[in-house]
Amino acid sequence: MAGPLLVVNSGSSSLKLALFKDDLETPVVSALAERLGTREARAVLKDAARTTIPLPEQAGHHAAVEALVSTLHRLEWLPNAPRGIGHRVVHGGERFKASARIDASVAADIEACAALAPLHNPANLEGIHLLQTLFPNTPQVAVFDTAFHQTLPEHAYLYALPREWYERCGVRRYGFHGTSHLYILQQTAKRLGKPPEETSLISAHLGNGCSVAAIANGRSRDTSMGFTPLEGLVMGTRSGDIDPGLFDLFRREGLQSDQITALLNHQSGLLGLSGLSNDMRTLVEAERDGHTGAKVAIGVFCFRLARYIGAMMSSLEQLDALVFTGGIGENSPEVRKRTLSHLKLLGFDVDETSNADHGHQRAGAIHTGGSRRILVIPTNEESIIARDTQYFLDSDNRHS
Repeated sequence: MAGPLLVVNSGSSSLKLALFKDDLETPVVSALAERLGTREARAVLKDAARTTIPLPEQAGHHAAVEALVSTLHRLEWLPNAPRGIGHRVVHGGERFKASARIDASVAADIEACAALAPLHNPANLEGIHLLQTLFPNTPQVAVFDTAFHQTLPEHAYLYALPREWYERCGVRRYGFHGTSHLYILQQTAKRLGKPPEETSLISAHLGNGCSVAAIANGRSRDTSMGFTPLEGLVMGTRSGDIDPGLFDLFRREGLQSDQITALLNHQSGLLGLSGLSNDMRTLVEAERDGHTGAKVAIGVFCFRLARYIGAMMSSLEQLDALVFTGGIGENSPEVRKRTLSHLKLLGFDVDETSNADHGHQRAGAIHTGGSRRILVIPTNEESIIARDTQYFLDSDNRHS
């Protein structure tokens, strides 16, 4: 099979690359550039030596792409052009219900969705244009965070606003983290020995961004994020759900629109509640040392999560498993335990020993014998992007 696949995740201030060869589950190497556009811009190759990649001061995406690709070439991880390039794109609106081969029309539609995700789609599109410049003859594929949730029924995606806002401006719930929820569906089905289209679960993706999805017979039926990734659960620095009436108070206190956006997206969540950190590991340690703010933040986070898990059950007729994933979901026994303590009435009961080792001895299972099934499964969004990219390459070969 000629050349590796390159997976690209271009964020507003970061850029992630991953290379896949024959195994589309595990990259052979990955690289990360972060804090782009600042004096602290830095990049690292996640190989055995964790090779530092020099960046010019205040490097932007263009310089980061050149530096990362040049390093991959120099170290012969990428001797020639990749056979295909897959891009994570945050928002596909209602236009994209699945991944798409990138051409001028698709790029224009991604740009048209920028009004729905002004912090994300322009950065995603910049990554696409930069890689097209470097590898003009390589097929490129867009994989959308929102696509998996395009199966939400109308009663789940509509807001109770005058319908003209939906019809004229596309105001509705879209949902995000779709590649992660799809991967968890596939892995859960595999572990249970069921086809994905016959598998129903609640997937809790918990990291700096957090969302829950109700998946019925392989199709997303409800999710906690909405028009933007701000709605829903308490997150690292995002507030999640708040009373819209607070906007009047914010304005009376003299906050402008951009300040309110910054407050809700970058100063709230775990960081705002604790006054200490947006990192759950730091907060768990601080709570053990008696930090009141950390205790409050974890308590609110877990209760809000439990409340949403309970709400997701209204979209299901059966439940094969509740699955925790993402950095917090996979690695925080304390968060899982505290969340599940609110859900005993719904039949969830955690096994302390299995929870402590993240279910490693029981194929991810952390429930007791009398409980509904609870699993911990590591997510792998890059694998979904790599597989979708390979699908288009195989399709090209079939029709050539």
